[in-house]
This record gives sequence, structure tokens and C-alpha cells, in this order.
Amino acid sequence: MEIQTTTLADLKGAAAEILKAAGDNRIFLFYGEMGAGKTTLIKALCRSLGVTDDVTSPTFSIVNEYRSADGPVYHFDFYRLKHHNEALDMGYEEYFYSGNYCFIEWPEKIADLVPEFYTGVRIHILEEQKRQLCIENI
Repeated sequence: MEIQTTTLADLKGAAAEILKAAGDNRIFLFYGEMGAGKTTLIKALCRSLGVTDDVTSPTFSIVNEYRSADGPVYHFDFYRLKHHNEALDMGYEEYFYSGNYCFIEWPEKIADLVPEFYTGVRIHILEEQKRQLCIENI
């Protein structure tokens, strides 16, 4: 599935489509270069899930937890990890296998730890504001 966005306002509809396409899957892996809009898209997804907390990048904390009516939503940013052992030390399994939504930026840093089934979201920069979102369920 592919979605194109040209403005930030398009993200609300894109988020709804992504969540619908994912079905019962609650693990999401986000791929894209620095500045592609991974965190911005995750903010839109969180809003679609009813999160009212301030959604920010967990670049230094590695994981942020937000509240939703369906339970916690976990937002990971593994960009700064030097080795996947850092994810092991933080107890990633408790999050990934909790049944709660997990939005994971830079999953390539922990490729051998990601769950077997997930929704992958690849963000391609087409122009300054225009993005192509490629979504696949694995």
C-alpha cells in the first residue's frame, strides 16, 4: 500500500489508513532518512489513537510512553544505540510483546530483535513537504 502526502494536514488521513491497514498488528517499524518525518507521522498516529500527551522524539531516552484509551503507546528511537545489547538491557521484550502499540524508529539498529510480525512504514522524501509512505504487513 502506498500513500502520498503533500502537507502536514494530510497526515491525519494517512494515519487512519495506516492503522486500518495494520488491522490487529500493533508493532510498527519506521524507516526513512534523518528528517523524513518519522516522528511527525508517529505524532499523527498517536492522535488517531486518542493520545493527548505531548508526542516527542525519544532520541535520548530511547522510549517514551503515552496514554491512550486502549492502554499505553510506546514510541522508540534506536538511532543512538551503539549495539543491540542496549535494547536488551532496557527490557525491550516487555514492550514489544505487551500487546500495546509500539512505534519503532530506526529498527535497523535492532534488526535481530524485532518481532516476527509487524507493519513496516517506509518514508521516502519526494520534495520538501511531499512524502511517499510505503506500508507493508509482515
